[in-house]
This record gives sequence, C-alpha cells and structure tokens, in this order.
Amino acid sequence: MKNIYLDNNATTPLREEVLEAMMPYLRESYGNPSSVHSFGKKVRQAIEAARETIANALGVTADELYFTTCGTESNNLALKGVAFSKIAEKRNKIVVSSIEHPCVQQSAKYLVNKGFNVCFLPVKPDGIIDIEVARREIDENTLIVSTLYANNEIGTIQPVAEIGKIAKANGALFHVDAVQALGKIPFKVGEFGADMLTVSAHKIYGPKGTAALFIRKGLKLEPLMHGGHQEKRMRPGTENPAGIIGFGKAVEEVLMDLEDGTIERIRSLRDRLQDNLLSRLDEVKLNGHMELRVPNTVNISFKYVEGESLLLMLDNKGVAVSTGSACSSGSLEPSHVITSMGIPAEVAHGSIRFSLSRYNTQEEIDYAADAVVEVVNKLRDFSPLWEDFKKSKQ
Repeated sequence: MKNIYLDNNATTPLREEVLEAMMPYLRESYGNPSSVHSFGKKVRQAIEAARETIANALGVTADELYFTTCGTESNNLALKGVAFSKIAEKRNKIVVSSIEHPCVQQSAKYLVNKGFNVCFLPVKPDGIIDIEVARREIDENTLIVSTLYANNEIGTIQPVAEIGKIAKANGALFHVDAVQALGKIPFKVGEFGADMLTVSAHKIYGPKGTAALFIRKGLKLEPLMHGGHQEKRMRPGTENPAGIIGFGKAVEEVLMDLEDGTIERIRSLRDRLQDNLLSRLDEVKLNGHMELRVPNTVNISFKYVEGESLLLMLDNKGVAVSTGSACSSGSLEPSHVITSMGIPAEVAHGSIRFSLSRYNTQEEIDYAADAVVEVVNKLRDFSPLWEDFKKSKQ
C-alpha cells in the first residue's frame, strides 16, 4: 500500500528541524511566558526571537506582528477588528474577491448583518481578479479591501501590488491573506503596501495552531477577545510557546528552500504530474492561470467524473488529494472558487487539487498519475454521461 500525500495546501508534515526546535519548550522549558521568574523569562525570550525571525522574513518590525491560533483567526481579526473600530465610523464598504478562503467570505457575509456593504470582486476565467472591476468598486466609501495573495484551491497569484495601489488611492485599508504564498514565492510586505497580512505555520512544515497577523504600526483594531496583556491586548490569552518557536524555525527553513533549488524541484514535479494527466486523459481541464500560480499546486477538472468518488478511490490506492479547501470538505456544493471562474457546476464537481511538498518524489508523482488515469477511466466506464459523450463524437 502506497502512502503518497498530495494535499499540502491543506496542511504540511512537521519538519524534523522544526520538531527539534519545539521539543525543549514542550518538556523542560515549560514556563508561562508572562511570568516574571526565570522560567517565564526564558520562554519569553524565545518567543520574541521567533517573532523577530518571522518579522524580518516579511520585511516588517517585530512589534507589528501578533500571534494567533490560525489563519482563520487572523483573517477574522483583520476584517472584524477594522469593522468594529473607530476607523469604520465614516466608511462602510468592504471589498473582497469571489474566490477568497471561506473564513474571509463568511466574515464578510457576517458583517453584512452589521450594516456593512460588501462587494465580491469577480475573477476572470483564469482565476485572476478583474482589475477593471476593482477600479470601479473600490471607492471613497471603501473601508477595507481583502484578498488572497495565492489561492488555496487553484494556486493563482493575485496582482496584490496593483490592488493595493487602488485601495491606497481611495484611502482604504488593504489586507492580504498570504497563508498559501509564504514559503512558495518570495515577497516582502512593503512590495504591495499591505496594512495587514496573514501567515500560518502549518502550511510551511510548521505546527498547527499557530499563525500571525501583521498590523501596520499606528493602525488600531478592535480586539475580538478581551483578557490579559498578551500580544499587546490585541490577542489576549496564554501564548503557545512551542508553536510560536516552531513557526519561527519553519520560516527560517522555507526561506532556504526558496534559495537552494527546492522550490524549483517541486515545480518540476508539479509540471510532470500535470503534463502526464493532461496528455493521457481526454476531457480534462486545468483550472486557474497556467503561469501565475504557486509552484506546488495544480487543479484539474475531470469531466464526467464525480470528484468525491475520485478522491475516495485514490485514497484506497494510497494517494491523498483534495476536492477543494479543507475547511469546506463537508459541503456538497461545488467549489465556489471553480464556479466563480465560470465553470459549470457539473464540471466543478469533478475538480481535484494536487498540492505537492518538498518531500514528494518523482516515483510518487508517476505512481499518482497512473492511479488517477486508472481511476478516472474506471469511473467513466460506469458513467452514462460518458457513454453519451462518446456516442456524440462518433
């Protein structure tokens, strides 16, 4: 039985170097970082060192970085923290794209009930935000614009620098969800002028339960929770020292991946898988932009196949993939990302996301491709729609 994991946009395995960095803070260095005795001070120093590491990687200052539990919490804090603050007294429009992660989409929809006007920017058939529509919709009444840097399902890289300029020209705040971009493409926050930016540890071979939100110095958000003094009262509650320290180490390691050829190796494996499937199967469609996407992700629609059945049969062969966002795995609806690109629901239902990691091998990719071809052909053999299609071509 093979054990091939191609769902790394959902989560990544914990890197050995990261685990080693975390272990002392799960065992002997267990003090509360808010305590003033030596046990607490030692942990506090390690947390602040990790904060400095991550901030430097993003090109921001350490006091602009706030630790949270996950990307979802950071994104909620960004949108609701602005909406519930004094900044919102004179503006009430929120602009997000139609292909945002569920946590941003649902936060925006929640704010509609609080009196805010929400605009969902459409994307073009390649999954890139329509800039001309963005120019029309982002106006002097816009409070905040929020967009993914890289989409979690199709991997498309959005023109965040251009969107940021439009937001700034209209006096709006700009938030970027960079959870799927960190460690895959090099960037600094200053390149696109974000006021807030979200990153997460478990997408870069770090631990689950740890993320961060960059908040530009001088920007005052309303906290979602109230309690102690932790994270300058922006996110009260006892910190997760081992998680934060692991996050810092994970950032150190993925920055090296960007420079030592690891990312290009992942890209070549991704392209090998993609070319294999597109050349061997008829009636398949690559979703998203061919070039402007992160190097580890490919999303393909297999027409006349139900994606959930394909996923389960691949799992039986030891290949783990996804039909979309892990946060939407319980939904029977087709992916909102795929349908937002104008793809019919029946085709969207047959979409599979393959997301690779530094640990995948060429042997695994070739096995996975063979498994996909075998399963797709088997499922189509039982599909009356596939039979009707073949007859129409005769």
